[in-house]
Amino acid sequence: MLTCLTRAAWARSLALLGMTAWFVWWFLPKPPLLDGISFSQSVRDRNGKLLRVTLSADQKFRIWTPLKEISPDLIDATLRYEDKYYARHPGVNPIALARGAAELLRFHRATTGGSTITMQLARLRFHLHTRTISGKLEQILRAFELERHYSKNEILEAYLNLAPYGRNIEGIGAASEMYFDRPASKLSRPEAVALSVIPQSPSRRGLHRDRDNHSVNLAQSGWYDRAGVARDGEFSMREFRPRIQTDRRYLAPHFVVEVLQTSKGRNQITTTLDLEKQRAIEKRVSDYVANNRNRGIENAAVFLIDTRTMDVLAQVGSADFYKVDINGQVDGTRSPRSPGSTLKPFVYALALEQGLIHPLSILADASRSFGEYNPENFDREFLGPIRACDALARSRNVPAVELASRLSHPTLYQFLSTAEVRLPKAESFYGLALPLGGAEVSLQDLVRLYAALANDGELRPLRFTTRDLNTKPKRILSPEAAFLTLEMLGNVPRPEMNCADGNHSPQVFWKTGTSHGFRDAWSIAVFDHYVLGVWVGNFDGHANPAFVGRTAAAPLLFQIIDSLRAAWPESSVVHQPPPGANLKRVEFCALSGDLPNQFCTQRVEGWFIPGVSPIKTCDVHREVLVDVATGLRVPADDGKRILRREVYEFWPGDFVTLFEQAGIPRRVPPPFLPDTGSELASRTGQKPVILSPNSKEILLASKKIIPLRAKADADVREIFWFAGKQFVGKAAPNQVLEWAATVGDYEVTALDDHGRAGSHSLVVR
Repeated sequence: MLTCLTRAAWARSLALLGMTAWFVWWFLPKPPLLDGISFSQSVRDRNGKLLRVTLSADQKFRIWTPLKEISPDLIDATLRYEDKYYARHPGVNPIALARGAAELLRFHRATTGGSTITMQLARLRFHLHTRTISGKLEQILRAFELERHYSKNEILEAYLNLAPYGRNIEGIGAASEMYFDRPASKLSRPEAVALSVIPQSPSRRGLHRDRDNHSVNLAQSGWYDRAGVARDGEFSMREFRPRIQTDRRYLAPHFVVEVLQTSKGRNQITTTLDLEKQRAIEKRVSDYVANNRNRGIENAAVFLIDTRTMDVLAQVGSADFYKVDINGQVDGTRSPRSPGSTLKPFVYALALEQGLIHPLSILADASRSFGEYNPENFDREFLGPIRACDALARSRNVPAVELASRLSHPTLYQFLSTAEVRLPKAESFYGLALPLGGAEVSLQDLVRLYAALANDGELRPLRFTTRDLNTKPKRILSPEAAFLTLEMLGNVPRPEMNCADGNHSPQVFWKTGTSHGFRDAWSIAVFDHYVLGVWVGNFDGHANPAFVGRTAAAPLLFQIIDSLRAAWPESSVVHQPPPGANLKRVEFCALSGDLPNQFCTQRVEGWFIPGVSPIKTCDVHREVLVDVATGLRVPADDGKRILRREVYEFWPGDFVTLFEQAGIPRRVPPPFLPDTGSELASRTGQKPVILSPNSKEILLASKKIIPLRAKADADVREIFWFAGKQFVGKAAPNQVLEWAATVGDYEVTALDDHGRAGSHSLVVR
């Protein structure tokens, strides 16, 4: 009877104890799992290649890695080594704890570990000191709490993200990248085994690339013995040559710095960078600088984008990020510098869009003053009359400034402002020097602008990460102007260099620039579906006569283009007008750039924009009657002389002078035979066009002098100037007449010696 009562009491006590345990278990508070834990930012290229891992807030390398992205071999190896009963215990392994307690009583130290993975997570998560009894009890209680509220997978995932792997490396994500240069999902079985043994003794087993990893080798051998698994061949940690980020230089450092500055709070950052292309370009830059140090070339920057997506594929901010004497950590792709002539294409694009020119229009490359500004060409020479496409291809300064002076709504300054190129000063500060490098812009800005030419005049933002949105593009040029400008840049011959044969290579549309004082050399190209920009110079602004765009930057540009095309060949695509573009291709007079008349014998095909481009029939080539006896011109056949018909070139007088100065002979018409009159000429020729002063109000200069200049027909020898009815004076068409003006309203008239007149009103104040 007593025995039955005793058994009943024991049963009730056990039931009560069970209920109490269940009650305590049920009401265990939910501890935070990873709340407040700081993780590193990992920056990867477009293919997942790790570029850099930042330090967490507590100065650890710790990359958050979901359990599904961890190699099953690593999970299996860790469970076999750390906690083979992990799936069956409630957070604490009572058998292992009892064995550890017995060893402690017998040997006064524990020879085997009793901590489960859950207990280890509790120690790591709550920073427990488990060498004391109170610390161990708290660890057990915390383990129960974790098991009560989180699944086995959640606990294992948290542990693998916090486990120590030597030095300041925590978590399998950082360890696999630091030691084996691959994500945790790509670990091989031997690598997984090697990493699984580190957390038990991270200070001794942290891997090294340049020394023996004896402790790890012994531990992994023990793993194979304990697990009863055959070794994977002859295995040694020294064969892996682990890559430790703390011992190596960052990849694409300038690019990563820029990405991190604009990507706060993201643990995983997948960028648009193509690491293979980045490394190929870095190698080209390094070799180019090494081979040209004798010319004083020590530094360069390169920027490559894909025009289809605006993805930044490569960004080399300097020749060597770690070289102090060139200020290598300065990012040359973001530093504002004088761009030289690299903005000229946009002057021509705006002139095309505003109907000032078409590609074959004839411009004047001649000495010219714009107020107090007297631009010169790089070679300090003038070529005379020149086609617009050739003026751009040969980077002539004066024609570009002349066109810039005629731009309106927008001017070049207004265009750059619309394109979000930030210029710190007002437009008046830069004046007409802007097309020649009078303002500082960055390589990234220039590449964006050239990408707009490739994208039919649409400006799009650069993309550095896959999260960057493809915002709505902004139209800054018409598709027609963008296409024609690129066509003009396609006429620039490649520099002479030992590289691929440019005659058989796909087309490259490119431009160079040289800043004033030889401080910056630039070269920018649109090719295939890329835009590539190159800068050569010194970050301290030190000048060097070798810093010329064509000879300092262009060779590096084409070396990179050729290497990209060789390594990543793509089918070439002929440059064609965008669908639906308002463009027409017709024959032009090769000399005048106008539509040919019946007397134009030299013809060439070219593009123009119907309704926009200044198209007219050629009036340079004209047929005249010439007296055979004297060789002089007559206005009509009166039957008194033997005459012949001949075609002559009727260039404006200033162009005739330019041809003469350039040493280019032209077939200009002979003068009229005396006493034959020039009544016919007055009816058929071109009247003078007043170039100076213009028709706007004039503020009287301190010297009270206004220059008078006009463009006249080729057969004009003198121009007579009038201010109202007052005769001012006469001058040859290529000369400037100075007028001592007084305040008043005037009708200024230029009358040539054939009776043709041009005039406009003028207000002098």
